[in-house]
Amino acid sequence: MITPYFLQNFWGEKNNGFDVLYHNMKHGQISSKELTEFIRERATIEEVYARSMTKLAKSAGNFSQLGTFAPVWDVIKTSTEKLASCHLELVRKLQELIKDVQKYVDDQAKAHKKTKEEVASTLESVQTIQTTGVALQKSKENYNAKTVEQERLRKEGATQRDVDKAGVKAKKATETYKGFVEKYATAKSEFEQKMAETAQKFQDIEESHIVHMKDIIQSYTQSVDETHVQIGEVRIEFERNMENTSVEGLIQKLSDSKGTGKERPDALEARHSKCKSSEVLLSLKNVTLPSPLKEPNPERGKHLRSAGKTTRTQTRRSRQKLNLLMSPRLMKMASASDRKDRNQMISFLNTPHFNTVKPSNTVFKLFLSFLHLLGL
Repeated sequence: MITPYFLQNFWGEKNNGFDVLYHNMKHGQISSKELTEFIRERATIEEVYARSMTKLAKSAGNFSQLGTFAPVWDVIKTSTEKLASCHLELVRKLQELIKDVQKYVDDQAKAHKKTKEEVASTLESVQTIQTTGVALQKSKENYNAKTVEQERLRKEGATQRDVDKAGVKAKKATETYKGFVEKYATAKSEFEQKMAETAQKFQDIEESHIVHMKDIIQSYTQSVDETHVQIGEVRIEFERNMENTSVEGLIQKLSDSKGTGKERPDALEARHSKCKSSEVLLSLKNVTLPSPLKEPNPERGKHLRSAGKTTRTQTRRSRQKLNLLMSPRLMKMASASDRKDRNQMISFLNTPHFNTVKPSNTVFKLFLSFLHLLGL
């Protein structure tokens, strides 16, 4: 139970407490209308902001979709659209709240009209005691004046007729003053009773008004808080999406979507040379050199023995030459595509050991073909 402050603090000499409390009730209705305008203005601001955010999100969607940064624009666009939705949701809640406040304003106006009718008698009591108080004051002043005049005439030794005449006026002033005192007492009693009831009524109205206004503010605050929570969730989601959007992920996404293939260009010349080198080496392997001649018959003559000796020597040297060509080291050099390895092969072929042996015509021709295919 709230202390009856209005009952205790709105009396005073001029009895203006009723007028102050009545206008305070009217100010409550003005406050309700102003609160409605405030919430409506806030809703308008939120709506304009939401539209601006929607426009900004649309602009983000029209930004360049090229480059590794392009996927980030989708994250920014989605987050901005969600922020716009949060503010639009707040606009919807505020518009619903405005309807409730407007309904309260209408109900408040009806309640004030009813209260005005109920306290009309109190207003009459106020006016009565105010007018009676003024009349009582004048009557008191007249009574004092007539009484003083009568006493003055007596002291100055005026004629009895003048003294009696002054006495009649003083008596009449006394009766009038007494009547106003009684009338004021009645008006005062009625005023105090009705003013006490009215003051409590005004306080009850103000208590109900403040409670209702606080409920409206609470609804307003709750709507704003819910929007802030939603905005916070959007912010957290945006931060999480940006954390998940790693540099490696963006590079990989561009590679997957714009990649032109994983196969590198073929080393055609190297494979071609290697292939032909192998063919030449196989040809060299398959060369059938003349077998050594048998020991000539002594009866066939000395020149035949000399010719046989020369043929065997050439055959042996040709086989030595071919063995060198078919050695693992030379095979590796011949199949290499690197120019450096080819140069090593040339250096090997120019060694004194290799050059001391003169190949036969067949081996020499094959070897020259081999070098030609290698580009040496």
